[in-house]
Amino acid sequence: MRPAPVVLLRTRRALVGLGAAGTLALAGCGQAAPDPAAAPADHAPATSASPAPDPVESARVGAPAPSTRVRFIPTAVILPGGASAPVRPARTVDGELVVPEEVAHVGWWDGSAEAGDPFGSTVIAGHVDSATEGLGFFARLRTIERGDVVTVRAGRHSARYRVSTVRTVAKQALATSGSALQQDGDHQLVLITCGGSYRADRGGYDSNVVVTARPLGPAR
Repeated sequence: MRPAPVVLLRTRRALVGLGAAGTLALAGCGQAAPDPAAAPADHAPATSASPAPDPVESARVGAPAPSTRVRFIPTAVILPGGASAPVRPARTVDGELVVPEEVAHVGWWDGSAEAGDPFGSTVIAGHVDSATEGLGFFARLRTIERGDVVTVRAGRHSARYRVSTVRTVAKQALATSGSALQQDGDHQLVLITCGGSYRADRGGYDSNVVVTARPLGPAR
């Protein structure tokens, strides 16, 4: 499991850190009855022989059944109301997750779970705004509500998630609590952007909006 990164979101040309928390079969064989003529002289010949046991059929090792689970890296995210944005892989550099510069795009942390995985968080982060590009796609997270449905797609595959929590947390709180970004718990989708108040003297927003959503059935 990769260590969880610090997520960097450029908003109004300021860097905002999101501290984050990244399983022999033996074949049996029968034995023939001894030949009385071959018995040693000082031993009485056997008067009867036990019937030879039926041969034991060799155990068969079958090939495992092919998995029907669908897993994929999201290439698009669709929010309630139908608005969608491209999703690009976001790498960690020196322990920091750097999301796409374009505020109309969002980034999937390449150390997080894929959509459809049995466990772990699928983490997608994006900018809330930009001094040059205006509002970002994830500004919509500020109006998302519990019970809303979010869909992620890649080609013909899709996975749907129902929002379970929407929280605005201090950056330090996200840094010290890895529950949203855990990779060893139940599967979930986590969407992150900046939130709270913008403080130019501190280099950006003072909080983060964190949306957590649970899968609505398996990915397909």
